[in-house]
Amino acid sequence: MGLEDRDAMQVLRDAFAQEPGRPSDLVRRFYTHWFAIDTSVRDLFPPEMHSQRTAFAHAMHWLYGELVDQRADQPVAFLAQLGRDHRKYGVRPAHYETLRRALHSTLRTHLADAWTDAVAAAAEQSLNLFAGVMSGAADSDDAPAWWDGTVVEHTRVSRDLAVVRLRLDRPLDYHPGQYVNVHVPQCPRRWRYLSPAIPADPGGGVEFHVRVVPGGLVSNAVVTETRPGDRWRLSSPHGGLHVDRDGDDVLMVAGSTGLAPLRALIMDLCRFAENPRVHLFFGARYPCELYDLRTLWQIAAHNPWLSVSPVSEYNSDPSWAADYPDVSPPRGLHVRQTGRLPDVVTRYGSWGDRQILICGGPAMVSATKAALVAKGAPPERIQHDPLSR
Repeated sequence: MGLEDRDAMQVLRDAFAQEPGRPSDLVRRFYTHWFAIDTSVRDLFPPEMHSQRTAFAHAMHWLYGELVDQRADQPVAFLAQLGRDHRKYGVRPAHYETLRRALHSTLRTHLADAWTDAVAAAAEQSLNLFAGVMSGAADSDDAPAWWDGTVVEHTRVSRDLAVVRLRLDRPLDYHPGQYVNVHVPQCPRRWRYLSPAIPADPGGGVEFHVRVVPGGLVSNAVVTETRPGDRWRLSSPHGGLHVDRDGDDVLMVAGSTGLAPLRALIMDLCRFAENPRVHLFFGARYPCELYDLRTLWQIAAHNPWLSVSPVSEYNSDPSWAADYPDVSPPRGLHVRQTGRLPDVVTRYGSWGDRQILICGGPAMVSATKAALVAKGAPPERIQHDPLSR
């Protein structure tokens, strides 16, 4: 039966199940085997493989889960996008064949007595599907595999925050609110998702807002080591954050550099004379970390549909704030409020009649969404990027 054998697909799905915080033995053995039979693959991956293994196990578990439920549309679309994206890593068609062989062999060894004829047939057909869709999508995509650009400006706006502006060699077309995968020279073979803070520029300009993530090699390098002249590489855009201009009024909630995609959306709305009303809550730990209030003030001063509420967890700045630019805006914005962002936002009710967009760290997004839903906001009206991207 192969792809139609739900019991066999469930055996394959369960093989990729992993406990939180515990790497999958199957996936570890798969990568070891793959690197052994195709030595050219190892140089495509970073030295530290924990995150890669976790993401791969999660993706395979989801793919087989969809096949168990006899849903193929989303897996095929996901695999096609994966194939197109992996061109930026230097993946070649031959790599998909060695991946298929290594995964098939590792599954057979891992499942041992559970490797029946039915499971073997399901594995053969599913792995052919996975490798074939990725390879075919990569081969048929005429769009560039990546966009290179030069850092033209790097500004430390706070102790662990930086604004980076680039000039790309060729323009990158993306929708406001989308994100791209970024590679910086200080961290070879490591990529990080960043959201452009301005709409797509026909001249190739792009701006990113980056905050140091504890233990994050790429974010630390961007904030502390990036210099004008550095060459960055960007992937094709992803994500679907958007504002329906013909829809209801809008609530935006931005935590720290989660402001970037919402800022791009707001800037794009400035092209139009009439828009839904937009209320933006912009939050940070300290007042000095509300780094872009002056820009927001300028936009709000000329666009009456925009209201901005600054929020900080603490009412005063730490001593190190004196080493960085003063971010206090001129009079005119709403008075800054103190407290946790989810608590401040929900003081005003559920916002259930709004289009709701939330951007920031995974914990902040989860907490804000939960608080809004608890107040009565319909979950289907809440947009945010994938929390595990």
